[in-house]
Amino acid sequence: MESGASSPLLLGLVLLSLFSVSAQQKFGINYGQIANNLPDPTQVASLLRSMNVNRVKLYDADPKVLTAFANTGVEFIISVGNENLQTMATSPGAARQWVAQHVQPFIPATRITGIIVGNEVLGNNDTAMAASLVPAMQAVYDALAALGLSGRVTVSSAHSVNVLASSFPPSSGAFQEGVAQYVRPLLDFHSKTGSPFLINAYPFFAYKGSPASVSLPYVLFQPNAGVRDGGLVYDNMLYAQIDAVYAAMKAMGHTDIGVRVSETGWPSKGDEDEVGATAQNAAAYNGNLMQRIAMGQGTPLKPSVPIDVFVFALFNENMKPGPASERNYGLFYPNGSPVYAINAGTAGSGDGGGSSVGRFDPYSSQSMFSAASRLVAVRRRLSSLTLLLVLPVLSALLAC
Repeated sequence: MESGASSPLLLGLVLLSLFSVSAQQKFGINYGQIANNLPDPTQVASLLRSMNVNRVKLYDADPKVLTAFANTGVEFIISVGNENLQTMATSPGAARQWVAQHVQPFIPATRITGIIVGNEVLGNNDTAMAASLVPAMQAVYDALAALGLSGRVTVSSAHSVNVLASSFPPSSGAFQEGVAQYVRPLLDFHSKTGSPFLINAYPFFAYKGSPASVSLPYVLFQPNAGVRDGGLVYDNMLYAQIDAVYAAMKAMGHTDIGVRVSETGWPSKGDEDEVGATAQNAAAYNGNLMQRIAMGQGTPLKPSVPIDVFVFALFNENMKPGPASERNYGLFYPNGSPVYAINAGTAGSGDGGGSSVGRFDPYSSQSMFSAASRLVAVRRRLSSLTLLLVLPVLSALLAC
């Protein structure tokens, strides 16, 4: 066999592997725990590994969760609650204590790669908390640096997309006038530390608020005429929201900061007045979004930068306050069975796509956790067998 004949095959194998890793790294999931019926974190670890989900975001720094995921390779973003911001801003020792308690003991066994300091602080009229945000972030960053961890763990904060005064068309994106004084030092911090700007973006809210004027296919990534913004065409609202944030940052002099979606999702159930909160729409939204993530797709403004998303949420959470939709964003019920089947296949189909990427099928009579645990073990055995079969072939090809 000529060496030239083996090169395309080897290159194809390498590219396939790189694509798989890249696509997987751009998908994460929010692991909320406002419920009284959730499974033990060790069971959750098995479930996520069976799904090949390798990035998780917590709303706290639960030691039981971080311990359960030790040596699994799953990356974690943990959170500092809003109630801690003012103390950390005025007392750097409080930030050092938090990092020493919630980060240092778990690294490197658990891969903590990010800390979110505060959630949706800006734009809620709490000026004291808003003023504390960047100083608290800086204190956490300094605490990490003192331990030699600032190069391994990023520091950011998550913001509602409502911090924008204008988001359509995306090129007109601008921050609210009332938060601008807090956003400027925040963007400087991101620029200096290389951390991303995080947004919580829910096209569902736009559709729920105005179903007569917001196109359902447009918010569900389904076929539609799209909307034009100069030379760019948007076929979904989420990408438009992301690019509006890029435009708002550019208006403040920053083109050096990445945007990541720290929350997005669609509820499978809601109150009578929550238009669009159905399992079918949730399956379409999340399935089509996962397909685009797997494709490594970027937004119209940043086509070469794959979207980076944490889907909300892993489980339905029965103790969340507010409308019924708040308790029904989960991909799974607490017993581990899927709330609906997701076809993460061909983006744009009416039911959420085909099955080229994967499918979550409901289980009618058993918890998924026992099945997930068995699946992990089977995959390990298959991986070992595949390696034994493939290595001789690759060795022979390389020898040609």
